[in-house]
Amino acid sequence: MEEIVLRVEGAVVPVDRGLCGAVGGREHRDSAGRRGMHCEQCRYRLPCVRGTVLRLVDALPEPEVPAPRVVGVDEYATRKGRYYGTVLIDVETRRPVDLLPEREALSLAAWLADRPGVEVVCRDRAPFFAEGTTAGAPQAVQVADRWHLWHNLSEATERSVAQHRRCLRALVPTVPEPGPGPGPGPKAVLAADSSGSPWPRGQRFADRTRARHAAVHALLTAGHSRRSVQPQLGMTYRSQAVRQRGQWQNRPSVLDDYKPCLDDRWSEGCTNAWRLWEEIVPLGYKGSYQRVRAYLHDKRTSPQPVTARPLSPRTVAGWILCRPDTLTETEQLQLKAVRTHCSELEALTRHVRSFATMLAERQGERLPDWLDAVRQDDLPSLPTLAAGIDRDRDAVIAGLTLPWSSGVVEGHVKPDQDAQTPDVRPGRLPAAEEASPARRMGSGAVR
Repeated sequence: MEEIVLRVEGAVVPVDRGLCGAVGGREHRDSAGRRGMHCEQCRYRLPCVRGTVLRLVDALPEPEVPAPRVVGVDEYATRKGRYYGTVLIDVETRRPVDLLPEREALSLAAWLADRPGVEVVCRDRAPFFAEGTTAGAPQAVQVADRWHLWHNLSEATERSVAQHRRCLRALVPTVPEPGPGPGPGPKAVLAADSSGSPWPRGQRFADRTRARHAAVHALLTAGHSRRSVQPQLGMTYRSQAVRQRGQWQNRPSVLDDYKPCLDDRWSEGCTNAWRLWEEIVPLGYKGSYQRVRAYLHDKRTSPQPVTARPLSPRTVAGWILCRPDTLTETEQLQLKAVRTHCSELEALTRHVRSFATMLAERQGERLPDWLDAVRQDDLPSLPTLAAGIDRDRDAVIAGLTLPWSSGVVEGHVKPDQDAQTPDVRPGRLPAAEEASPARRMGSGAVR
């Protein structure tokens, strides 16, 4: 039987024509419906067995891979949340080198010890990767990933801003008092009801009920009997009796004792009826949620303006983490007001932008001065971050100085992320201005 040659990863595999097409070919069906493979090289359509070709390929010796010089280390999940392993990537060739079945420092140290030619190890700040690299390759330079550094700083910034909620509430503009004008609008006229009626004017059902009530009492005052009122108005005795007894009264409500609390929270900017109902229930409120919603509905439809909602910590943290030139004019003015009002948020903004400059322009030698400045200001959440960075100072300085990063490793762990956002990490961007922190943390050069 004539043989053909298949080249698989540089190896030559002699197989007969009956097996051709399983590697590098495409499946087809003949006129009888039998499955086969169409080999693009020899252009034969012959039935074959995939398992045979796969067995032959699997029996080939593994190709010799040159010892990597720059290695990227990261974890991968065989079952997320339960089973994790370690993936090792040659950063220079961007190809996987090995997979370790566990995520432990000992296994990584043993792997590195067998390869003394490793000079650089790119990793995140996980302690087991740091310990394994130190034990297995003490001669290698450890490089902390820049994206993880920026992500940790982002989380610390948001926590720090969240502890200044009172400063953000103090910046809420007060509602101006209504000055003299041409006169009240139509809504104000409708709201000013001298009869004290709980029924709003301008609604068909409310106006009809009010008119029937007035007509019944007008006829009774004129001397008509109840029985004579019924045919004149086309009403049944029961409807006429209800209109006669009906009076607009301001009856006490179970919500009266909690209205001051609701008014205060409404003035602070909380306008969610469900949240306010949940807040007053522990205070002893026994009424229903619908009563709270109806009370807030009147406030929403009233002509009086509602106090502006205070800035959220997440919004302010996003402004601090953004490049200043990407903020709108309104956002810049609001951030300037926040920084002017609170000295700690002013210091926080300076530290964040100083770190962003170090990260974008690869100025790792400035890290010790940055850590000293953070410790002197003693801001919430930042000293904890500074202490963690100080424990891994050499790797962080290398990450802020050298061009290597773990972007290639993340691309193999999450190939869809690497394919959709190829320029996620600043280490893969050639220009310093392109590596600056992006408009938002979730998109751009730095996340």
